[in-house]
Amino acid sequence: MKITKAIIPAAGLGTRVLPASKSVPKEMLNIVDKPAIQYLVEECARSGITDILIITNRGKGIIEDHFDYAFELEENLKKNPAKKDLYDAVHSVADLANIYYIRQKETKGLGHAILAAEAFVGDEPFAILYGDDIILNAPGEKPVLRQLIDAFEETGKCACGVKECTTEQVMKYCTLDVTPLSGNVYDVHKIVEKPREEEILSHFSILGRNVVTPDVFDLIRTTKPCGRTGEIYFSEALSTLAEQGKLVAVDFIGKRYDMGDKLGIMQANVEGALMHPEIGEAFRAYLKELAGDL
Repeated sequence: MKITKAIIPAAGLGTRVLPASKSVPKEMLNIVDKPAIQYLVEECARSGITDILIITNRGKGIIEDHFDYAFELEENLKKNPAKKDLYDAVHSVADLANIYYIRQKETKGLGHAILAAEAFVGDEPFAILYGDDIILNAPGEKPVLRQLIDAFEETGKCACGVKECTTEQVMKYCTLDVTPLSGNVYDVHKIVEKPREEEILSHFSILGRNVVTPDVFDLIRTTKPCGRTGEIYFSEALSTLAEQGKLVAVDFIGKRYDMGDKLGIMQANVEGALMHPEIGEAFRAYLKELAGDL
């Protein structure tokens, strides 16, 4: 079945980037001239997704405003022919996809947030893009979500996007037991969330992208909350799929940035600016000049 639906959990509190996220959701923090969540929606659109559910919570109505028409602003831009490109950029944001919203009234973890999307998904396979994880591709590269959809269609198995991480990162994220399947695709046999160093199975961690089938909802419902945090870890449901032989990992092509982390935000802005068609060359020259002064 063709995958046309995606969900973006964006209900996190953004505590790692306070005080910036006190009044501005971390998903709306800019990478150069676009908020982070727009990169996710654009990736969906380029991957064939037509319907997106964004899971929010209190104080994140600004996300809805961003993906709506802004009539007064757009009318002012339309009056000035020199600002046509700006008008097109602003107006087109609302036409990227059909976007819906639901609130996660309690922050009980990623699994709990995904469960709120069950009615939206129905009986179709769907994609999940984590609100914290922005992945940029070079011109001509397939979007990461499209890479996962292709693996899903080729193998008939659910797919997660992975990259090799440092030991410290793996202990913050998760670790996977994998064996090579084909090219950059691996069969997954087990997943351990936030492992201790002695529990690390490999240095592959899931970074922000999944393509799954609706039976994942029953797996989430049977997942016990973590005794320490009370959160429902989505990785538990993915691990069950792996143990059932229904999950592959795609070592995706692309550069991932953690937008819930101060260093990740700065890295995304610097590298995003270098790739930006309008300011890339000038920014590169500035960095070279700056490096000479350090």
